[in-house]
Amino acid sequence: MPTEAQVRVADLADRLVSRLRSYGPCAVAFSGGVDSAVVAMAAFQAHGTAAIAVTAVSPSLAQADREFAVDEARSIGIPHREIRTGEFQRPEYRRNSGDRCYFCKDTLYSTTEALLSSLPAMLLVNGANQDDLGDHRPGMQAAAQHRVRSPLIEEGIGKQQVRELAAFWNLKARSKPAAPCLASRIAYGVEVTEERVARIEQAESFLKSLLQCDELRVRLEQSELARIELPVKYLPQLMDDDRRRSVTECLKSLGFRCITLDLEGFRSGNLNQLLVPLGLEQVTAEHPRETH
Repeated sequence: MPTEAQVRVADLADRLVSRLRSYGPCAVAFSGGVDSAVVAMAAFQAHGTAAIAVTAVSPSLAQADREFAVDEARSIGIPHREIRTGEFQRPEYRRNSGDRCYFCKDTLYSTTEALLSSLPAMLLVNGANQDDLGDHRPGMQAAAQHRVRSPLIEEGIGKQQVRELAAFWNLKARSKPAAPCLASRIAYGVEVTEERVARIEQAESFLKSLLQCDELRVRLEQSELARIELPVKYLPQLMDDDRRRSVTECLKSLGFRCITLDLEGFRSGNLNQLLVPLGLEQVTAEHPRETH
């Protein structure tokens, strides 16, 4: 006999699949994270191979996340396409003001639209969820301008429910930590470059292997300062003399000039808290930040 919770999640899954079915054939902006994986599964259940998942490949996508997306799409069964996006060619993106994500998503959606030009009836959807409405997300403005639909938001589905749906469908991403793009580690006002995101990827990969910790960040601040954020329980491990020396040597060899450990521990998206003090919260009138 199904429990009340199981019935509730099954009903939620049916609602989401029905929502995707009402759109007609669709393309899912697919990072391989839990949000887009849930939407991709719902789209596949609604349309079968008439739906596709599209992953943007650029220097800001970590190789491990790219491989995970390929594997997750294969597991779901949805056709998967990778597209090369050129956000690093845009001065507005590289400038890394508070609206950087707008230019990233604008590039993604424009490139995907070009891919879908031969399928004019195909709608583009993303994995934004209800909880995203409370954060600074200029990319949602780009989604609105490109008429991208957000089925999770339209169904009022937040992050916890997304995790429940991922478990219900036994998705590989069900327990995957959030993995925002590598550019999100670079402090606003510091130029985003291919070299810097590559350096961050290598530093995080080294730390994850050393500490056996899947959720951490190496933030790049002004003057090539690396600020390491770890879950608090891992802080003592990094203060071990051998590990501390190993981390210092590795990150300096990668080009970081100074390495610091953030004693507050890991906080997802904490660079957004600096937008107002730095005076970077203002974005152009054409691309205003969200006010949700």
